Amino acid sequence: MEELIQFIKGIVWIDDLDLQLVLSRCSERQIPKGKRILRKGQIANQYFFIVSGGVRFFYEAHDQEVTSWVMFKNEFFTEISSLHPQVPSRFNIEAVEETKLIVIDKKDMDFLYSQIAAWESFGRKIWEGMAVRMIDQILNFQTLSAQERYQSFMTNPELIQKVPVKQLAAVLGITPNALSRIRKKIR
Repeated sequence: MEELIQFIKGIVWIDDLDLQLVLSRCSERQIPKGKRILRKGQIANQYFFIVSGGVRFFYEAHDQEVTSWVMFKNEFFTEISSLHPQVPSRFNIEAVEETKLIVIDKKDMDFLYSQIAAWESFGRKIWEGMAVRMIDQILNFQTLSAQERYQSFMTNPELIQKVPVKQLAAVLGITPNALSRIRKKIR
């Protein structure tokens, strides 16, 4: 759990006793490539930290999987639109490669938020950062060309190297053929 400890300490100051309480509420899980962590229709009840590997959020439309979000190591995630209101998820979450996760159950996260001011601050900072990334993604879709969106994604080598073309194209909002043309043009 050293990766999580370093991640937490990079965001907030937390005393050792409080940190030990946080860690006592965490468990580790190995997820094989292709295995779903959450299925559409399930109610999300956990938060996750990616130690290694990566995950994708996707939904099904017109008998096809549409990838909407991809995350890799040192990211916290949950299916917040299911977890917070406790309603069935609209998304599937799947490991895109062998993935090691640290898991915190919702009830434990709620307890930690109520008991540790530093942890509440940590959670706020994590979710504010996620909101900024989502706003950036929306703005990019509205203001950038497909090639410009792809070039902004190129700053994340894991995304380019580990996500299949079809899934990457979906995240970019283009067809796989359009992505191939963009890649050829940039080379």
